[in-house]
Amino acid sequence: MQPLKCIGDGAYRAAGFIDLQVNGFAGVDYNHPQTAHAEIARSLRAQFACGVTRLYPTVITGPAEDMQACLRNLAAAREALPEGEAIAGFHVEGPHISPEDGPRGAHPLAWVRPPDYEEFLRWQDSASGLVRLVTLSPEWPEAPRYIERITAGGVVASIGHTKATAAQIADAVSAGATLSTHLGNGAHQMMLRHPNYIWEQLAEDRLTAGFIVDGIHLGAAFLKAAIRAKSVERSVLVTDASTPAGAAPGRYFLGDQPVDLTEDGRVVLAGTARLAGSALHMHDGVANLMRLAGLTLEEAVRMATVNAARAGRVPEQSGDVVEFRVTEQGLDVRNTWMSGRLVYSAPV
Repeated sequence: MQPLKCIGDGAYRAAGFIDLQVNGFAGVDYNHPQTAHAEIARSLRAQFACGVTRLYPTVITGPAEDMQACLRNLAAAREALPEGEAIAGFHVEGPHISPEDGPRGAHPLAWVRPPDYEEFLRWQDSASGLVRLVTLSPEWPEAPRYIERITAGGVVASIGHTKATAAQIADAVSAGATLSTHLGNGAHQMMLRHPNYIWEQLAEDRLTAGFIVDGIHLGAAFLKAAIRAKSVERSVLVTDASTPAGAAPGRYFLGDQPVDLTEDGRVVLAGTARLAGSALHMHDGVANLMRLAGLTLEEAVRMATVNAARAGRVPEQSGDVVEFRVTEQGLDVRNTWMSGRLVYSAPV
């Protein structure tokens, strides 16, 4: 993977950014089974403009048939579209998560259910075997065996949307879990100071952690402390972008749930203050890591490239490159190549 390189006058070249968690983008919903392929292509092009060259479209908790249909539609788009090569695999977030308010986040309670390996096999059948990452809660008794089975096939098991105990988290890690999904979010508003499931994951050196760095999901103090605890090497930038990301404020849908993009950049379940993903662009996340967490450019880029590829087991591709300038406003993406093909060039 190409290291960060200064090419002069505040301009840099790096490996293309990788996003392991994207629920939708540019007004396009990846959680609707009938989303048009032309719209998926448009959403991918919008992400090329953010420096992203590989991503895991993310399907969240829903009816079993709808989740399979979403994966089937996305997999078909991957094969049919010139832009589809950017889809490096799929992330299934839920439905095997905590049913409790707080940890469940924006996932609909009606469709939360225990881990089921036969359902996982149906996902893989729908996704042409490209489900590469599954987020679940270790609080379910079935979780350790489920984790053992999916990781034996090379799939990443990630802990998220959980109220698991220390023992349950330890059992999940021993079974093969290696990642924490958007650590610090999908949690209770109030919890014990210690022990709690955030501290347990921060302290577990065998877990890499994903962080949503939009300045909304996590405060700067927690972000700094969490990255110090995990180390930059075990930290990954994710957007958790949902349908309204890259679109104008207003009403959108995430699956069958209405969500609003507010004027101040929050994505919330309609009529509530509950976050439902983010409106974050990946290149802005890189800039935010420098601004909020005090990382160097090299460290921030590493969280969006090398670390993401390793944590998500993203197959390596040559020729994925982004060129950008660093300005007072953040990162200004100028050109993006995927597999050596120019897929975005900023207007002159």
